Amino acid sequence: MSDPFFQPVSGMDLPRFAGIPTFMRLPHVPPDHPRRKDVEVGLIGLPFDGGTSNRPGPRHGPRALRDASTMIRAMHPVTGLRPFAAANCADLGDVGPNPVDVLDTLDRFTAAYEGLAAEGIRPLTAGGDHLCTLPVLRGLTKGRKPLGLLHFDSHTDLFPAYFGGKVPTHGNPFRYAVEEGLLDPARMIQIGIRGTMYDSVDRDFADAHGIRIVTIEEFFRRGIADVMDEARDVVGPDPAYLSYDIDFVDPSVAPGTGTPEWGGPDAFQAMQVIRLAQGLNIVGADLVEVSPPVDPTGGTAWLGASLMFEILCVMVAAMGART
Repeated sequence: MSDPFFQPVSGMDLPRFAGIPTFMRLPHVPPDHPRRKDVEVGLIGLPFDGGTSNRPGPRHGPRALRDASTMIRAMHPVTGLRPFAAANCADLGDVGPNPVDVLDTLDRFTAAYEGLAAEGIRPLTAGGDHLCTLPVLRGLTKGRKPLGLLHFDSHTDLFPAYFGGKVPTHGNPFRYAVEEGLLDPARMIQIGIRGTMYDSVDRDFADAHGIRIVTIEEFFRRGIADVMDEARDVVGPDPAYLSYDIDFVDPSVAPGTGTPEWGGPDAFQAMQVIRLAQGLNIVGADLVEVSPPVDPTGGTAWLGASLMFEILCVMVAAMGART
């Protein structure tokens, strides 16, 4: 039986434009809350874009995604799953960054996610730029085996450090994650890769480590169902992480992002790939690179919130499959 405390506020009880916004109108459960020990899935904001190399703005993503997510209702329209009844979900708030120190921010985020892993909470994170994924993976895998990765993006994020520096950026979280042993390259697949290139250094890294890349050309040629069949085979049944960059979606649909690339999926296809991840053991996930300042309509944030609900349903279904 579902716990009434963890049920979102219904739009039939309080209009969705009213009240203090939380992710999907769930209860806010900070670290010292008496019900913290009962949380199974935590929705968390990482408001940081210090790794951005083009247009900044994703630091405002979690706030916009929270506001947009008040439109989310309780039941999935296709599967009928009621994720808030099937698992105890809560908004855990934001992890505070240091806006003038990238490395300190990464340490803060890592410590927070080490804590979540120790508490047994599966995180669904709203970014923030894609660098935010690196400390999440550091925290979730400390003392544990490397994770598989299902990655939707228009970029591989496998580049070496920019400008000869040593500070990670949003262009290389997965290169660092592979080099640090956080991810198993044999269980990684990156889908939707496209756009003009500086050179092939990122794809050379993928080839050298056995990382599967599905370009957008292959994605559309083969079809979504066939590609996602392969994705489930590559990632396999062991624990995995799902990372979804909003620039996977075509900028005609999701213009509010820092490094857009033409030729991507539409909104329905953006949801469909997540639905076809059903069956994977997703122990953590994120939706990143929503940049509200470059989309004043709010449409990108609304799509992002909808995708977060789709991801949440896959995560909760995986939890149910284990019990």
